[in-house]
Amino acid sequence: MNSIIFNYLVRNFLSKVFIAILVTYSFSLILNLFEEIEFFKESDADILQPLILSSIFIPSLIIKLLPFIIFFSSMWFITKIKNNKDLLVLKVYGFSNLKIFLILATTSFLLGWLILIIANPITSSMVMYYEKTKSQYARDIDHLITFNKNGLWIKENVDQGERIITAEKPEMYDLINVTIFQFNNDYELTSKIFAKKVNIRTKNWVLEDVIISNLKDENFSKNKVEKFLIDSNYDYAKINTLFNNADTVSFIDLTLNKNKMVEIGYNETFLKESLHSMLSIPFFLFLMTALATVLAMVSLRRYEGFKFFIIGFLISVIIYYFKDFSLALGRTDRIPIILAIWSPVLALSFFTFVGVLQINEK
Repeated sequence: MNSIIFNYLVRNFLSKVFIAILVTYSFSLILNLFEEIEFFKESDADILQPLILSSIFIPSLIIKLLPFIIFFSSMWFITKIKNNKDLLVLKVYGFSNLKIFLILATTSFLLGWLILIIANPITSSMVMYYEKTKSQYARDIDHLITFNKNGLWIKENVDQGERIITAEKPEMYDLINVTIFQFNNDYELTSKIFAKKVNIRTKNWVLEDVIISNLKDENFSKNKVEKFLIDSNYDYAKINTLFNNADTVSFIDLTLNKNKMVEIGYNETFLKESLHSMLSIPFFLFLMTALATVLAMVSLRRYEGFKFFIIGFLISVIIYYFKDFSLALGRTDRIPIILAIWSPVLALSFFTFVGVLQINEK
């Protein structure tokens, strides 16, 4: 009998989570679709392109919203079994409030790890495809930059035509082993510049140990100089900002290849923040389920669904802004970034622990 009741709790709880995810996905898809249509309206993209891109972008958004989806799903499930008297039946068969809480919260915790290990690598690849596809149609120069195993690649428009820049790797404010191809307005190669190091702290790049090859009458003439200056649309801050997108980095990559990613130029602080943010997800799911269970079981009376979910919504807003505020403190070096990520988890742990003690007495 215990196994049947256990399966009933887990199956029905997960069904509520799935329905909530499906509803969130549908609304998010509709809202994002308007943005994609606006982006593609002046391009020659296929008519289905906005729908396809919206479809592959939303799953990463769902993962970000998952703690709140779990929270409302848990509230929905608990209030339902409470209002239809199933909770009393469960207690008759020896399932206390604490035992029900542990089953639901542990299910959420394990679900969080499954999402990190299985779903997150898929969604990160989908976001990467999303960004690369949009960059092909982008009218904004910000999209014309990529960073992969072959190094950093930049394409920018300049007064003389176009410029393609490739670098082996970035090191703080410098790019190492840089090659710059200069094209005229007819897309003809006019010059090629090689530099062992380029300082990109500002948009006035300083090239060192430079070899300049100018093409004239189908012949290259080479000049070697110690320093050379060029003006770019990019500086260190702008390039660094473009790659601070945790959605394109998977949990598996961060766990197995973090050191390699640092070696090829990823910002170590950014990777540390991304890793700990992902590690906190299962714990957030556990605590949000616990909080919803406490709210639903703290009173024995029947709840009015609308009023109860308004309270839940206000609590979610408070948690969201507290989490965002804590992260902002970490990013501005007011507190360590790891503490900033885990502070909301610690705070929620305290409140839910007190709440669980209360519902255990009922």
